[in-house]
Amino acid sequence: MLGALPPVFRILVVGPAWVGDTVLAQPLFKRLHEKHPDLQLDVLAPAWTVPLLARMPEVDTGILGPFGHGDLRLTQRWRLARELRGRRYDQAIVLPNSFKSALVPAFAGIKLRTGFVGELRQVLLNDARVLDTQALPLMAERFAQLAEAPRAALERPLPKLELRVVQADRDATLHKLGLDLDQPVACLCPGAEYGPAKRWPEAHFAALATKLTGAGYQVWIIGSGKDRAIGAAIEQLSERHCRNLCGATDLGAAVDLLSVAALVVSNDSGLMHVAAALDRPMVALYGSSSPGFTPPLSARAVVEKLDLPCSPCFQRECPLVHFNCMRQLDPQRVFDRALAIATRPAPACP
Repeated sequence: MLGALPPVFRILVVGPAWVGDTVLAQPLFKRLHEKHPDLQLDVLAPAWTVPLLARMPEVDTGILGPFGHGDLRLTQRWRLARELRGRRYDQAIVLPNSFKSALVPAFAGIKLRTGFVGELRQVLLNDARVLDTQALPLMAERFAQLAEAPRAALERPLPKLELRVVQADRDATLHKLGLDLDQPVACLCPGAEYGPAKRWPEAHFAALATKLTGAGYQVWIIGSGKDRAIGAAIEQLSERHCRNLCGATDLGAAVDLLSVAALVVSNDSGLMHVAAALDRPMVALYGSSSPGFTPPLSARAVVEKLDLPCSPCFQRECPLVHFNCMRQLDPQRVFDRALAIATRPAPACP
């Protein structure tokens, strides 16, 4: 006679709205599996991050949340909560800090609802934690802390980022786009969803593309449909020393393309964190934002920034108009750093 099946512990994570933040939530997902060996982990997420969750083995199901940035949609949240009630989750962990993000777990009657205090949502969370920003300076640490018991210290180091790439899917993506791997690939990621203050100038990316082509690389520009015009401008300014693939892929296919890169140069963006999770040699460019909060979590990534007195300002657009934190970051400097990181041996596994 077969023994009884072990009980399954079910957790619903209300995921972040941003691609990069979703990548930085993976250490939390891994830590939850360490603590609950029979875990079923589902993540409620916006449509644009669901393909990324499919690349994380720790996530059983990415549940589509039909809510855009800032949308309340109270009726839709209530209906979704009624559907989720039948899944009998033991715990919900709410990563965004907004009031509305905690509504679905509360409406679904999930027994334990965990998250940080914010926007008066203590009425919705019965395990509301006070965030110690000094003890937890990194976003990934703050997310992972929610796997711990209340007032328990965060266990360090954090689990490593790792996105799954299936070779057949990768090869199909390359074939569909007419790409080959006859030359080493350098991927440029010139977008940044948050705003233009995080974007290195198009002319600088074009100058870098020309230098990389001269060094023997084929250069692909990777980004969403919103970055198509930026990619086209870089392609034109470089006199077509690169291939503009912005908008030609969904996020899953972008993961496939980045996985074959011998080198990535990226603004502080969602794709920067994707490249870090793929452990690609990378130069990450910072101006208005800070690597002290959301650095690329990879030993093969290096940060380039100027440390001007006005930086980081964390603004969407340069409040001083001059944009010197990015404009004065010279393409030759980035090129030299890129070649150095691309030729550096990968660190040995611990």
